[in-house]
Amino acid sequence: MTSVLFLCNSNRGKSQMAAALAKQHAPEWDVYSAGVQVLEPGIAGDINHEAAESLAAVGADMAQGTPKPVDPELASQVEHVIVVGGADYDGPAERWDIEDPSLRGVEGTQRMNELRDDIDSRVQELIARVNKQA
Repeated sequence: MTSVLFLCNSNRGKSQMAAALAKQHAPEWDVYSAGVQVLEPGIAGDINHEAAESLAAVGADMAQGTPKPVDPELASQVEHVIVVGGADYDGPAERWDIEDPSLRGVEGTQRMNELRDDIDSRVQELIARVNKQA
């Protein structure tokens, strides 16, 4: 079974979004997310609520996501580690440079929807690439 770990800084937004979308598109995969700046597990639901609402609009769910620190053992065992955005992670990983729409003055729901769509297309490309190699 394919396994993937999505990483960002806080594990409250981008990596949670990527994980929820991967679970939606590839429910047979083992999907994890974590934050490189998270020191200890957070509280369920302590995520970016605009991101959760944006995902809910396309049928994906991250509402009960819990910010988690990177587990080095898990990171060494999964087949794919994906850094979503500019998180500083030293281990082997594929890096997705996600442009933040706020740099272009896009905010609120539109910002989250643009981030969601960018991440979603990358998740779907990853799934297609992995399935093609299988």
